[in-house]
Amino acid sequence: MDDIAQKVLALPIWKEQPKIEPLKGGVSNASFIVHDGAKRFVARVGEDYPFHQVSREREAISSRAAHEAGLSPGVIYTSPGLMVVEFIEARTFTEEDVRKNWAACLDLVKRCHRDMKKRITGQGQIFWVFQILRDYAETLKTHHHSRVQEIPRWMKVVDELEDAQVPLPIVFGHQDLLPTNFMDDGKRLWLIDWEYGAFGTPMFDLANLAAANSFDDKLESQMLEAYFEKVPDLATARAFSAMKVAAALREAVWGMVSEIHLNAPGVDYVAYAGEYLSRFETILKSHRNRF
Repeated sequence: MDDIAQKVLALPIWKEQPKIEPLKGGVSNASFIVHDGAKRFVARVGEDYPFHQVSREREAISSRAAHEAGLSPGVIYTSPGLMVVEFIEARTFTEEDVRKNWAACLDLVKRCHRDMKKRITGQGQIFWVFQILRDYAETLKTHHHSRVQEIPRWMKVVDELEDAQVPLPIVFGHQDLLPTNFMDDGKRLWLIDWEYGAFGTPMFDLANLAAANSFDDKLESQMLEAYFEKVPDLATARAFSAMKVAAALREAVWGMVSEIHLNAPGVDYVAYAGEYLSRFETILKSHRNRF
């Protein structure tokens, strides 16, 4: 960690002698608050993660586009594996905060889907959760993960969930709507951390928002009607329900893959995977009972 901090302090962008403090809460990257005189910035340090299909170059492009769209703080500096953004004095959301402020959170998501695609440059990245889950499964097999015997069942479920999807417009989505990626500065909300940002259908963001923030049936219905501006038909409701199962499984298997490849201080990837695997089973049971 000291080497990483020194790398941040040595950047050529600081106007005074910078001071640095670790920023807690990340599960895959090292982040710091940097004090440069009276100004503060956030420095994020992280390599490309091919095992998670994460490209830092693509993250920087997405982050700049998100700022242009009015969703995220400005990007001050980038170099391979390092990005410095404006600091915002804001409170990080919890799941309860997202539920209480779901309409404002959904508005950010809708603006992302509407405005981001016009601002993305270079080769378009795609996010299709079913392909990602199959890729994750191969990683777990290669590394002989302790849950490898469960993979065939998961992959059958993945096929079932993918078959339930319906045609929708292609948008640019955030694809990682955990509560900690929403921030409230007292005047407005911000949507941060674009390392998984990519093109896809809007359904994953909607399902991820619900699955990662423990929405109940009533809240999900309100959210879908608000997003589509009408009550969704049965096929769309089924597709959402299926995608919500996939969103929970993605978080669970993300944790298992991270257990193999990452070692963020204070992060228990086994417990993270276990929490979301439990959510996956609960949501899958509910989906099958309903549809």
